[in-house]
Amino acid sequence: MFFSLQSWALALIIFAVVGAVTAAGLLLGRHMRQHHEKLREPFGAMQGALLGVVGLILAFGLSLAVGRYEDRRAAVIADANAIGTTYLRAQLLAEPARVRSLALLRRYNDLALRLSHEVPNSPAMQRTAAQEDVLQQRLWGLAGQALDAAPVASAPRLYVDALNTMIDQQTVRLSGLNNRVPGSVLVLEVIGAAIALGLLALYLSVLGRGLWPMVFATVLVTMLLLVTFDLDRPTRGLITVPDTPYRALQTQMRLPPAAPRR
Repeated sequence: MFFSLQSWALALIIFAVVGAVTAAGLLLGRHMRQHHEKLREPFGAMQGALLGVVGLILAFGLSLAVGRYEDRRAAVIADANAIGTTYLRAQLLAEPARVRSLALLRRYNDLALRLSHEVPNSPAMQRTAAQEDVLQQRLWGLAGQALDAAPVASAPRLYVDALNTMIDQQTVRLSGLNNRVPGSVLVLEVIGAAIALGLLALYLSVLGRGLWPMVFATVLVTMLLLVTFDLDRPTRGLITVPDTPYRALQTQMRLPPAAPRR
């Protein structure tokens, strides 16, 4: 659910949940204010312990999201480099495999760029990945023909090695896009943060203070949760995995091949 929402809708849901529990804590604290002498110590210890636990949960979730984000960025760079290397080595093949392979690799890079803007596991991404698979099969068939035509030449062997790396790298990239923080962890973060802020609001309200600090705390926690969620939404939201390597490669592929025809 969290991965299919727009950023504004996700922020609104998080703020509504956290804000509602915080407001409930403030209202309940007002009704219990006459017993503040008895409730101050137990509520203070409870909310302090819970805030510590929630802080650890938030830090754990953020570290998971950041780690996955960095893995996806590295996978994009490696994938673009693999496509670029394959494109360069394809220029060394003999005709007609050379020109047909170069055209297919340009289309393959266009599909990889399109994949950068599609929601993971969505039907659109599955269709694009399937089209990449078809191009891989066609490229592999042309590589086999080039190898059969020149079984002792170095160029076809180097090209086959680069093509195999490119195919493997697509699997790594798709796996990284689909590897996300479990939804149960994200739900636990939201519920835990809401309960912790609600108890803090209850504690401060019993003491007769706490409205504006709680508003600030609610906004701050909402922003922290939104960043955690956004880091785990690689193709949408405020923080996305850059597609610059594919665009740079696309520009390079529009130039005439550096190696002449053989």
